[in-house]
Amino acid sequence: MSNPIAGKSITLGVTGSIAAYKAADLASKLHQSGAQVDVILTDAALKFITPLTFQSVTARKAYTDADLWGGEGHVTHVAIGHAADLVIVAPASANTIAKLAYGIADNLLTVTVLASTCPLLIAPAMDAGMFSNPATQKNLEILRERGAVIVGPAEGHLASGLVGKGRMVEPLEILGEVRYLLSRKGPLAGKHVVVTAGGTQEPIDPVRFITNRSSGKQGYAVAQAALDMGADVTLITTPTALNAPCGATVIHVRTAEEMLHAVLTYSRSADLLVMSAAVADFRPAQSAEQKIKKTGKELALTLMPTRDILATVKEKRQQSGFPRHVIGFAAETEDLLNNAQKKLETKGLDMIVANNVSATDAGFEVETNRVSFLFADGRKIDLPLQSKYAVAERILEEALSWL
Repeated sequence: MSNPIAGKSITLGVTGSIAAYKAADLASKLHQSGAQVDVILTDAALKFITPLTFQSVTARKAYTDADLWGGEGHVTHVAIGHAADLVIVAPASANTIAKLAYGIADNLLTVTVLASTCPLLIAPAMDAGMFSNPATQKNLEILRERGAVIVGPAEGHLASGLVGKGRMVEPLEILGEVRYLLSRKGPLAGKHVVVTAGGTQEPIDPVRFITNRSSGKQGYAVAQAALDMGADVTLITTPTALNAPCGATVIHVRTAEEMLHAVLTYSRSADLLVMSAAVADFRPAQSAEQKIKKTGKELALTLMPTRDILATVKEKRQQSGFPRHVIGFAAETEDLLNNAQKKLETKGLDMIVANNVSATDAGFEVETNRVSFLFADGRKIDLPLQSKYAVAERILEEALSWL
């Protein structure tokens, strides 16, 4: 499996906006992701950026209105439009948005959009007053009703010098939307996958808590891999510095108890639960209402066990049959396989991912992982050191055989 952008044909329309420089970055990122990118610039876009810029980052010809009226003008727009798996207009000016809403086809970009049969993604960019104008809002509403995906705009400083909503969103955000849109027909399409990620936080007082070293990277990679395979994903996450994958339904929690309630709620009809979060085994018996002051004396904390999420899921699963399948994680520092095997059996899991978190190149906080898969049927698979996304792909490949 691979990134759903790879091998796809994407048409990128660029209109007259200072944000055209962001379109060049977007074209570059799409190309680097493995897409074949055909860029169409309107006459107004040529006032801000040249076709050569896009040709340099896509390794393909960039089209202008001169190509519409050239020797092959009668088929250029049809050829580009029919070949596209996705059409993106970024930046999309108020003028082009109005044309698209009412089917006006007076340049190569708009006639190509009309000739296309694939999804349409629009990233508006204009002054705040133009964006909030009822005419623009109505045009965007019309496009949404027809199935177009509108991304942004964001708030910030505008070319006019004003501050407001009208900035084109950043290329990485658009790239995430593209990745999601192109994944919807993957092998897990129609399946609901619930993923937990991060380390829970058990409060000592309003400013302190007990936690662990989990960064959430492996869980977020599992969520992204599931999305890339077409699944509907619910990501239950503790606070983290990571950006949630585009398209996931994100549920924010802090404590083990909050995660338990979220897991039980969102896995009621789930096809797969992947418990990759590092859930605290203990919590302070009492949490102080105010910050505990330093007195120079020792402070003793009484800890009590948290409720076992996987054990509770096992009970609910025996009653309702959901979630249909469960994958757990065993983060250990010693006797890895024996501890993982015990957890696999006692929690009634279909599979467990065992990793030694004391290793410096795998486990917590780093970008790579080295794991073993243990299965309820007695099988065992050892994976070499690889990226956490590659591990996530392998996890979902195993789950695919059940789903």
